[in-house]
Amino acid sequence: MPKAHAPDSGLAFDHVDVLVVGAGLSGIGMGYTLKHSQPGRTFAIVDGRESLGGTWDLFRYPGIRSDSDMQAYGFGFKPWRRDNSIADAHEILDYLRETVSENGLQRHIHLGFTVVRADFSTPEQRWVVTLERVSDGVRHDVTASMLFSAAGYYDAGEGFTPDFAGRDDFEGQIVHPQHWPEDLDYSGKKVVVIGSGATAVTLLPSIAEEAEHVTMLQRSPSYVIPIPRKDPLANTLRRILPEKTAYSISREISIRKGNLVYKGSRKFPRQARALVRKITAAALPEGFDVDTHFHPEYDPWDQRMCTVPDGDLFKAIAKGRAAVVTDKIVRFTETGIELESGTRLDADIIVTATGLNMVPFGKIAFEVDGQRIDLPDHVIYKSAMVSGLPNFAFTVGYINHSWTLKADLVAQWFCRLLDHMSENGYSSVVPVVSDSSMPVKRFFEFDAGYINRAMHLFPKQGTHGPWQAPQDFNHDRIVLGKDPIDDPELRFTSAASPAAGFADDATEQVKEAVQ
Repeated sequence: MPKAHAPDSGLAFDHVDVLVVGAGLSGIGMGYTLKHSQPGRTFAIVDGRESLGGTWDLFRYPGIRSDSDMQAYGFGFKPWRRDNSIADAHEILDYLRETVSENGLQRHIHLGFTVVRADFSTPEQRWVVTLERVSDGVRHDVTASMLFSAAGYYDAGEGFTPDFAGRDDFEGQIVHPQHWPEDLDYSGKKVVVIGSGATAVTLLPSIAEEAEHVTMLQRSPSYVIPIPRKDPLANTLRRILPEKTAYSISREISIRKGNLVYKGSRKFPRQARALVRKITAAALPEGFDVDTHFHPEYDPWDQRMCTVPDGDLFKAIAKGRAAVVTDKIVRFTETGIELESGTRLDADIIVTATGLNMVPFGKIAFEVDGQRIDLPDHVIYKSAMVSGLPNFAFTVGYINHSWTLKADLVAQWFCRLLDHMSENGYSSVVPVVSDSSMPVKRFFEFDAGYINRAMHLFPKQGTHGPWQAPQDFNHDRIVLGKDPIDDPELRFTSAASPAAGFADDATEQVKEAVQ
């Protein structure tokens, strides 16, 4: 039997029906859905940070904002009321705090507790979850009938920085965006931002307002396209229609537009390349070398495309306050960076916007009846569960669309699963791969550095049926939103007669599929 938590643990529960890990956008969305569609169930949300908000509280670098519009990135149940469609981090945090306050979720949220271990007990049909209080490292065991990961896939503890030769020789300051110092003063200084992704293109125009000069140093270019910070149609609809109606219409338009852009780019890559190049060239100063700095060798959406609100990156370049250099780093020097071309970039501050580290499910160590679960030996089910892991579900959002679209769908599907289990007297559910010869592939079929570095840590996806993860919102609308819960690939167990060892059987079956 699990130990009860210590009296001074700060936790208000020993057992809950659903334990949600993560108090960011996905966790808060799940909390809302549980409260409103499962009023008879107990639930708690735990997070290792001392503040809610997830990504939007973790990252503090200048200019941090959404890279998709808030009509799609906002919750389906809560209209976005601000004029900015591409929202700054503080606006998103306010939106999340409003959601918590309006729905009385505060009492369910327990901050400063990280989940280090979770062991499912088949005889007891529940999870024993070990929480660690971040402030002092003290651990407490609680139990939960269902465990849900809303922890996303970022490693909150450490970003990715390559091993640059000569790093210790540099006499200035080196900063990773994930650990941005609150007192960093870059006014009047020369700054080099290493990277070409969403973080780099966000940082450059923000820093350029005060720095002497900012250089974005990239090994190879990315697609970068300007988009309006404010959506005139959404703002107009909000003024003339009831709030929920206006939001519903603008949200659906945003979803359809996003799908059209993605699928059109994949179907007509040559035309998409030409169109993006034309848009980018028009936003940059005449004579700018677009092909060297903003025209990748790969096709649009082979990797995630970067967006810049109102073309702020291009405006900073046009004003001469920022520049883009495409070259390879040889080494750091005392005063900056030496490049393969022989060029030297002087810098007072170097920002390594070189990427993030991905980890599955908040680095929880999973066990079933005391036996360790190696996630890469398992397969995801409907992008919401993992084979061989009973009573566990998760949210990991889209790479090619708004994260929240997936979070909303999974939360609603999970609650339908809970209803199905209650109606049929089931106490546990586990996905089991019936076709042990099914080929498997990576969780994400996407060619990006941060994904390639981490896929060996994640469960796999299959090639057909509920085991595939196509990154397709319209597909998931059917699979998660409308398809019946009862499925031959799900094995349910009643509370009256738990099947001892069923998870072990499932694990062995999946290992054969993976091999």
